[in-house]
Amino acid sequence: MSIAQFIQNSILLPRLKKREVLVVYDPDRLYETLCLEMASDMIKVVNAAKSSIESREKALEALKALGNANNDIKGLLVYVPAKASETDEEKQLDPFSLYQVSGCFFPDGAGDEYLDLCLKAKPDQGTQIRRVFSENPNPSFAVIDAIGSSRGWPHLQVTLKVDSANDILFALLAPTAEQKKALKENDSWVAEAKELFSVCLGLNLITRGKTWSSIANELWRFLLFSEFVFDLPEALPDSLVNVPRANKEAKAVIEGLCDRLRNDRRTQALYMEMAQAIEDELDLPDHCEALHDFGIRDTFLFEQKTFLAQGMDALNMNDTDKVRYILKQHTDTVWTGVGESQAQWGLIGAALSLCEACEDFERQLPQFSNHMDRLIDFYINSLREVDRLQREFEQSVSDIIDGHGMMGEMVEKARNAYRRISSRVQDVFVCLLEKTGWPPSGYLSNTDVFDKKIAPKLKESGYKIAYLMIDSLRYELGVELEKQLSEDDTVELIPAAAQLPSITSVGMASLLPGAGQHLSLSRSDDKIIPILKDAEIVSVKRRMDVLRKKYGPRFDEMTLAQFIQSKKKLSSDVHLLVLRGTEIDSHLETAPETSLRIIHDTLKRIRFAVNKLKNFGFNEIVIATDHGFFLNIQVQAGDVCTKPSGNWVFIHDRLALGDGDDDHANFVLPADHLGVRGEFKQIGGPRNLVPYRAGVLYFHGGVSLQECLAPAISLRLGKITKETKKPQRKISYKKDAKCITTRLPVISLIFEDKQMGLFPREDAIELLIEAHDKKENVVGEVMAGRISNPATGTIMIKPGVQVQVTLRMQEEYEGSFMVKVMNPATFTVYCKLELKTDYVV
Repeated sequence: MSIAQFIQNSILLPRLKKREVLVVYDPDRLYETLCLEMASDMIKVVNAAKSSIESREKALEALKALGNANNDIKGLLVYVPAKASETDEEKQLDPFSLYQVSGCFFPDGAGDEYLDLCLKAKPDQGTQIRRVFSENPNPSFAVIDAIGSSRGWPHLQVTLKVDSANDILFALLAPTAEQKKALKENDSWVAEAKELFSVCLGLNLITRGKTWSSIANELWRFLLFSEFVFDLPEALPDSLVNVPRANKEAKAVIEGLCDRLRNDRRTQALYMEMAQAIEDELDLPDHCEALHDFGIRDTFLFEQKTFLAQGMDALNMNDTDKVRYILKQHTDTVWTGVGESQAQWGLIGAALSLCEACEDFERQLPQFSNHMDRLIDFYINSLREVDRLQREFEQSVSDIIDGHGMMGEMVEKARNAYRRISSRVQDVFVCLLEKTGWPPSGYLSNTDVFDKKIAPKLKESGYKIAYLMIDSLRYELGVELEKQLSEDDTVELIPAAAQLPSITSVGMASLLPGAGQHLSLSRSDDKIIPILKDAEIVSVKRRMDVLRKKYGPRFDEMTLAQFIQSKKKLSSDVHLLVLRGTEIDSHLETAPETSLRIIHDTLKRIRFAVNKLKNFGFNEIVIATDHGFFLNIQVQAGDVCTKPSGNWVFIHDRLALGDGDDDHANFVLPADHLGVRGEFKQIGGPRNLVPYRAGVLYFHGGVSLQECLAPAISLRLGKITKETKKPQRKISYKKDAKCITTRLPVISLIFEDKQMGLFPREDAIELLIEAHDKKENVVGEVMAGRISNPATGTIMIKPGVQVQVTLRMQEEYEGSFMVKVMNPATFTVYCKLELKTDYVV
C-alpha cells in the first residue's frame, strides 16, 4: 500500500464515515492530489484552492445535501490549502470553520504529522524514514514509497515464523526454544539478518561468526549500549566513544525493543542476564564513575545507585514532587528485585511518606491543642498514622545494610521530622494532662474492659468468649489488626485509657475483673505492687488465679504460642479462654532497633488464633493490652531527663511514684489526678519524650499518647469460611535454580485464576510467604519494602500479575529450606519451592 493510499484508507475515510464532514488543512499542499482522488458518487470533495467564493457555495450545497435523506452523498471533504484556524478570532475569519466545527478536521493534534503518518504506514522502516525526514522535512510520497518497497526477509520470516521486522529482531534477541532450534539448523538467514540490522538499527555487524549466539551477543550489546547513550543527559566518557551504537534515527526502534524485553515477563530474566554481562564486559561502572545523571531509563543495574541517590537528594532538598516522580519511574523496573534494591526504594518511599505526614500533621496540631478530647480524637482518627509510618520506616532501616552510609542523611531527616512532631504533641499532651488528669472522661478505661466487655457475655448460657491479653499492642497496631480481622468478621475497635504507670505488671492487672473499683498500688522497697482487693498480683500465675477462682472449670488459659501449636481440643466446659502474648514487649525491651519484625509475627499469630477459635465454636473474641509504647530510635546527646527531687520510686525510666517537687523538666501531680489509688501521693515524670536514663530506645511506663492509649477490640465471630476451588499460585527462583547464593533471594510469584474466563476479577488476595527449615522454623521472611505490609509481613497480588518478592534469610541459617506461599489466616499452603543455601564466602 502506498503512503497516499494509507492516508486515504486508514486516516481520512474513517473520520469521514464517523463525522460525515472533514476539512483537510494543508498549507504545504502535500495532500491535495490524494484528497481530490477521494471524490466519488458518495463523497463530495470541494477544493478551496481554486476559488474561495465558488468553493464556499459548493461546500454549502453539499452540506445541505448531506441532510437530505434522498441524496446519495454520504460525506463531504473540504480541502483548504491553508493552516487550520485555532483561536476564536481566526475561526471568525475562516470561511470553512463552520465545517470544522460541525464535523472534524485534519491534521488534528499529535499523530497527524506527516512523519507520524509515514511511521504508521511503514513501522518496519522507522529508522530509514526518520533519516529521510532529518534531511528533508517534507519528502515526496514517491520517496516514502521507495523505502522498503522491494525488500523482504523471507528466510528470517520462515525460520522464525514471524512477519514484521520488529518481531524478527525480538525473536533474534530472545528466541523461543523452537525458534532457537530453527536458527541453529541452518545459516541461510544470516545475510538477511545483517541487512535487516543495517536498515532498521544502523548496525553493521563486526562478528564474522555465522552462529546465532555470536550474532545475538553483538546485537544485544549494540541494542543496550545504544539505549544507554540515547538516555544519557551528560557527555559520554571518552573511553566509551568508540563502542558501536545506533544513530538517533533508530532511537524509537531501540527503545521499543528494550522496553519490550524488560516488560515481557518471559524475557525479563534473559534481559537482566545479558545486561549484567554487557555491563561487566564494557566495565561501565568504572568508565562512568564521573557521571552524575543517567537519565530516566533503567538499562543497566549500576544506574540504580544513581537513581537512588537522586531520590534521596531530592528528599533531602524537600523536593517531594521529584521524589514521587523518581519513585514512579524506578520502583517497577526489572532491577527492583536485585539485591537490596527493592528494600532501598522501599526505604525512600517510607521516608517520603513519613516526612510528608509529619509536616501535614504539624500544621494541623494547633487546632486540636485546646482540649484533651480534641487531641485524643485527632490522634485516634489520623495522627496515629505518623506512628505507623515511623514504625514501618524504622523496620525498613533495620532491613538494610547501608555499608557505604549513602542513606544516612535521608534517614536522619525522616527521624528528625518524626522527632519534631512527636515533641510538639507531647508538649500539648502534658499541658492538658496537668489540667484534666487521666483517664479522660468519656473514654473506656482499661480497668473496665473485663467488667464491661467480657463479664456480661459470660452470663449468657453457652456463650464462649476468648480474651487475648497482648503485651504492648499500642493503638496504631490495633488499627492494623482491626483492618485484617474485619475482612471476615464484625469488628469493633475503641480507644481505651491505659492504667498508670503504663508497665506490664500494673497494666495486665488492670485487665482483670473488678480492677475498676479495687485495683490499687502499694510500695515494697523500691518496687510497686499491684493489689486487687487484698491480693498482691505480682505474677502471671496470680493474675490467672483471679480468673480461675471466679470462673472455675469454665476458665482456661495458655500462651498464644501454646494455643497455636497445640493439637488438643479444648474442653467443652471452657467458656472463657485467656491467651497471653508477650513477644512484642519482651523483644522491644531488649533490641528495639532490630526486633520490629516481631510485631507482624504477633499479628500473624493472632489471625491464626482467631480462625482456630472459630473451629472451637467461640462466639466472640476480645483483644486488649496493658500499655502502648514509643520508639526513640534516634537517641541524641542530651536525651535524658534529670530526676525530680524527693522520695521516689522510679518506674521504667519514664515515671516516678512517691513525693517530691516539680521543675522545668518534670511534672508532679497528685496520684488520684492520674487515676492511681494506693500508697503513693504523687506521680512525676519527664515533660518531654526523654527517659531518666541515657540510651533508652523503647519507652513505656510513662505518659504519652503512644504509651497511654490502647486498643480494645471486640470481634464477633461468624461462620467458618472455607476456600472452595483454590486459584493457582506459582513461585520460581532464577530459571528454576535450586540454590540461593545471596541472603536476599528474589522469588517470582504469579497468581493465576483459572476461573477468571473472559472477565478477570480485579480484587487482590493477601498472601504470606515464608522460608521454613525441616523443623518448620521460620528462617526467611519477606523483606520490608514497597510491596509488603510491614505490620503483617504479607503481600497483596492481583490475578495475572507477577511480582518479585525479596526474602531476607536469617544470617545464621544455612542448609535446605522450603519457601511456602500461605493463607495468612489459616496457614494453608498454596504452593511451595524447595531450595538450599550456597552462599559465596
